[in-house]
Amino acid sequence: MIDAIEFNLQRGIKLLQNLSEPEYTNESIPPYYSSIGCHIRHILDVFSCILKGFEAKKVDLTNRERNQSIEQNIEFGIAYFEEIIFKIRSFSEEDLQSEIILIDDLGLGKMGAKTTLAAVLIQAHSHAIHHFASIGYCIYQLGVELPDADFGYNPTTPKNILK
Repeated sequence: MIDAIEFNLQRGIKLLQNLSEPEYTNESIPPYYSSIGCHIRHILDVFSCILKGFEAKKVDLTNRERNQSIEQNIEFGIAYFEEIIFKIRSFSEEDLQSEIILIDDLGLGKMGAKTTLAAVLIQAHSHAIHHFASIGYCIYQLGVELPDADFGYNPTTPKNILK
């Protein structure tokens, strides 16, 4: 599991290494007008919430850092990826099976549910892929090449419909 998450997050680093600051911070693409940097920061904030809450066994996904410097600076974005990957690598198999309380706001206020660290990491991984797909749309609009052909595609998507 950790290898798959790291592999996917490394794709984000590869993308950032091939973008200019104006491409990274461009907010002109409809319909949401969100920059690639904004998506990157959001993806990594979710992982950061998991890392911050794990020791207390209480992960609150509404407790995001929202550090705007990560949205504005590619080097900060890369450093954030590397920090998250380093910390995720420290989880043991025992940690992955640990029960935690996951808290999020589903639109009617904060709610919590018992789950495991592994389940929350799977959710964060899928969330990252979803945002990579949104980034892929931005990249296409900017005329930038994707870092690889599978960037932003969920692994369960049948390959024959990707063409």
